[in-house]
Amino acid sequence: MILDALSKVSNAITSDLYLEDILRLIVTVTAGVMNSKICSLMLLNDKNELEIKATQSINPEYIRKPNLKIGEGIAGRVAVENRPIVVYDVQSDKEYKHKDLAKREGLASLLSVPLAVRGKVIGVLNTYTSQPHHFTQEEIEVLQTVANQSAVAIENTHLIVKTRVIEEELESRKAVERAKGILMRKKTLSEEEAFRFIQKESMNRRISMRQVAEAIILSAQL
Repeated sequence: MILDALSKVSNAITSDLYLEDILRLIVTVTAGVMNSKICSLMLLNDKNELEIKATQSINPEYIRKPNLKIGEGIAGRVAVENRPIVVYDVQSDKEYKHKDLAKREGLASLLSVPLAVRGKVIGVLNTYTSQPHHFTQEEIEVLQTVANQSAVAIENTHLIVKTRVIEEELESRKAVERAKGILMRKKTLSEEEAFRFIQKESMNRRISMRQVAEAIILSAQL
């Protein structure tokens, strides 16, 4: 079961799945392996806050839990200290932030581990039990292994998206430069005037400058 779970996460690293699908797969696999009542994955957002990005919980109240600041609550501490933290009873723990919700959901023990890439924490993986449970060292190591592989999958996805964005930007610039050259020759425009022409057409037609540029290039080839 554990090896199967790790294999699924490993496959996600090299898959063409979107990030949301990868995150859902991670929490589903983790919940199965750890026999979790609830499993949740939190990532650091642009405000450097931990935000729930995936959970197999269907409770809207849990899904909409407020973001945690770094150092705030159990997950916030895990992110700061970059180490697993175990809480035997979240309903009575002083640091746990959502005791009322924990009571309503019937949550007991918590194991929270960092998602880190090359020593940099990018999020936290949490697993809860419905009965008080002393997590063994083996269980902690298993969840940390899943978290480590998950962090690689998430980071790879971010890099792929960033690379695609850069590639799109470069292709757009090339198209605009080529279209400018055509306009400068055919309409005897300056470089600045050609650029403004493309920009104005983009705004008027409500399409991207790349689309305008590609239309200009296509018409020049006919």
